[in-house]
Amino acid sequence: MSNAIPVRNLAVGPDDNGKIHTRKFQGFFRRLRIAGGTLLFTLFFGTVWLSWGDRQAVLWDLSEKQFHIFGSTFWPQDLVLLSAILLICAFGLFFITVVAGRVWCGYTCPQSVWMWVFMWAERVAEGDRNQRKNLDKAPLSPSKIYKRALKHGMWLAISLATAVTFVGYFAPIRQLVTDLFTLQVTGMAAFWVFFFTAATYLNAGWLREKVCLHMCPYGRFQSSMLDRDSLVISYDAQRGENRGPRKAGSDYKAEGLGDCIDCQMCVQVCPTGIDIRDGLQMECIGCAACIDACDSIMDKMDYAPGLIRYTSDRELEGGRLRILRPRLLGYGALLVSFIAIFSWAVMARPMVEFDVVKDRGLFRFDGKGNIENSYILKVLNKSQHSQTFELRVSGMDGLSLIGHQNIVVGAGEWREMPVSVTAVPEALDRGVSDIAFHLDSVNDGGERLVETSRFIGQPNQ
Repeated sequence: MSNAIPVRNLAVGPDDNGKIHTRKFQGFFRRLRIAGGTLLFTLFFGTVWLSWGDRQAVLWDLSEKQFHIFGSTFWPQDLVLLSAILLICAFGLFFITVVAGRVWCGYTCPQSVWMWVFMWAERVAEGDRNQRKNLDKAPLSPSKIYKRALKHGMWLAISLATAVTFVGYFAPIRQLVTDLFTLQVTGMAAFWVFFFTAATYLNAGWLREKVCLHMCPYGRFQSSMLDRDSLVISYDAQRGENRGPRKAGSDYKAEGLGDCIDCQMCVQVCPTGIDIRDGLQMECIGCAACIDACDSIMDKMDYAPGLIRYTSDRELEGGRLRILRPRLLGYGALLVSFIAIFSWAVMARPMVEFDVVKDRGLFRFDGKGNIENSYILKVLNKSQHSQTFELRVSGMDGLSLIGHQNIVVGAGEWREMPVSVTAVPEALDRGVSDIAFHLDSVNDGGERLVETSRFIGQPNQ
């Protein structure tokens, strides 16, 4: 597998100014990408508007330090689960790359999805490839100004909708939209809406393929994950060469020609402007636009499809495609294991956090001559319903609990409360003793938690 290979004919890829004008095309993989993009757009723009009870269904509430996902609430104490999510994403990416190269980039990467949407808006406003190229060369005119204004207006509208939706996952979306329309939005929210609007507009509208080519590291290390059985977009040189134009229905084989008519369609539809016939290149994002374009030409010429297709090196060389192989099975086993561990961790995570902090003071004597120690109890209720707990203490004879013995903690509430524990001096046989605080839920199936601490006193000599 080679790294970046220069495109041989820049006249049909990027223009002299380096700008790529893609051509409109149809095909199976385009329909597949549109279906996937529609699903992703629906999830992204729709999920933020869903409600769960009296709150937004998915909300990372930074002010309250709570992450709500439908019926579950995650706290900073649960951020260890983030490492498991990152591992799952990493090995999922490794797995899919071993199977089919950069298929993630071509179909589901946000940069690619938004880039295709912006290219669609550009085509609506300025026309297809040749019309846009002619518009670039045309002198300034009212028509050109109108088309450019329409394009950038559509870009900014999509960017603003994207930014408001993204910020809406961190601040309640309904209030955010209302504040924006009434010009009552806070400075911080306004900054982030502006920032993500500008970032989307620049990345998907102006930088486009440059993000994939120069900013994203994925294309540079994908070759280390590919093997000879990975499905990648490839040009069948044995079938296509020698390439050249010919008349439909002619005996091109007798002329020493292959199936490639050298129409350059595969280059004209490529969003990164490469020629896939030069072999696998770092710049290829695996979108399969060249497959759709080539198959449409093969159909017009009455040739078999698949001159450019998803295939493996082994299959191109006449071997048999192998799907199941050690590397793929290894990545798959690790991926399944991490998903299983993560699922167990989410299901088994405690819904109540209980902590006991000893007061800085050592001890004191109360009015009855008993030794008294002070503590701060911290209780976090992660569940979606209020819970009532009974508090008791054990560890020595004669211990008495002063303070909160019945504790009510609301849904998603964090409570801190002081309590004191007393003991008669006769019960102490040493200066420091271990005691245990028991927090027992009175709810059916509730949790029973135990936290240990120290009791400091002066033994009765």
